[in-house]
Amino acid sequence: MLAQRQWRKAVRVEKFRIWVGWLAGNVIMAIIANGTKDMVIVSVVALVLFVVVFLALTVALFRMTGALNRRAEAARREVLGSDWQ
Repeated sequence: MLAQRQWRKAVRVEKFRIWVGWLAGNVIMAIIANGTKDMVIVSVVALVLFVVVFLALTVALFRMTGALNRRAEAARREVLGSDWQ
């Protein structure tokens, strides 16, 4: 049981880190986009980059979270056997 509790805590912490990284990346891009709003050409480029970075970070977030969930499920099955719920 101790190993399962430690694994669950580690998964929770890792998911928190992934979400904080996603949020930080998007906040940084929003600050850059807001800072360049007075420059016409740079503003358009910054907004396009903002959308691209947002989509890339979101895809990475869900892929990493899914991979982490699969690893957690495999570890649970290893610890508890095949008849866990």
